[in-house]
Amino acid sequence: MGIPIIDFTGLDLEEGKPLGDKEQSLINDVGSQIVDAFRTVGFCYLKNHGIPSALIEAYRKTSRDFFEQPVEYKQKYARPQDTNFGWVALERERLSPERPGDYKEAFNFNPADDNKSWPDRIPEFQSLSHELFQQCTKLSFRIFDALSTSLELKERSFLRDCHKNMGKKSNATTLRSLFYPRITPDSNIKSGQVRCGEHSDYGSITLLFQDDVGGLEVRGLDGIYIPANPLPDTVLINIGDLMQRWTADKLIATKHRVLIPEEELKKCQCRQSFAFFVHPDDDCTIICLDGSNKYEPITSKDYLDYRFSFTY
Repeated sequence: MGIPIIDFTGLDLEEGKPLGDKEQSLINDVGSQIVDAFRTVGFCYLKNHGIPSALIEAYRKTSRDFFEQPVEYKQKYARPQDTNFGWVALERERLSPERPGDYKEAFNFNPADDNKSWPDRIPEFQSLSHELFQQCTKLSFRIFDALSTSLELKERSFLRDCHKNMGKKSNATTLRSLFYPRITPDSNIKSGQVRCGEHSDYGSITLLFQDDVGGLEVRGLDGIYIPANPLPDTVLINIGDLMQRWTADKLIATKHRVLIPEEELKKCQCRQSFAFFVHPDDDCTIICLDGSNKYEPITSKDYLDYRFSFTY
């Protein structure tokens, strides 16, 4: 089964606007399509999502400028253990415990940690990160509106309310710029090493913006990985473990990965993407919405801490 493309046309991202009958009908339709996708392949492309392409490209270029700086410079902005802000070095993360460290770098951003120092050589990095975080937050809330409708939640604002502190200290939602360096004969690739080990995401939903290089693979229900090829002007959406727990496995947190290319031409290309990892508020207790108790209740923070203990 391929990854479906869902049209978000007509769903305004601005908050506070009352929904007319037409918009409510659109939300019902989009929600049904998203839930169908998350019940099967676990991913979907969203087109006409409302985030300006100029902002996406500006953020991509600016974060690329940072990754191309010398390692000694980037090290000054390394992510400390006590916050989720800053540069993550090559091989620092290991998303699959059975593999060596991932052959990628990252830069993490949460507005709550904005008192940290920003790279002085990249003057627009801070403002663009804030703007993109804000736009992704708006889109995430609209997606929650659609999901809440299609899942027939009694409180249609339930998912919104569980994420009301996005961008604040009590919520771990993070914008991550990801950079996969080119592979050369001097790269010293280890046995079993990949660009990003197979894993499911940790939180509720993820918004992924890809470049045109590609490489992401998604595991189907049959266990076979299929390519999630980049499509222009779309954002790729998937759910994480906590949404799967919330829905008692009605929606699936699909495993995905980025291998090291076999083709020499693709090995020589850098790959870049950025992802908006959405998490419920830290104190939100994740309980199966159908009352089944299929999973034991756990707070968002406790689950994230547990997963991070295997990642770093």
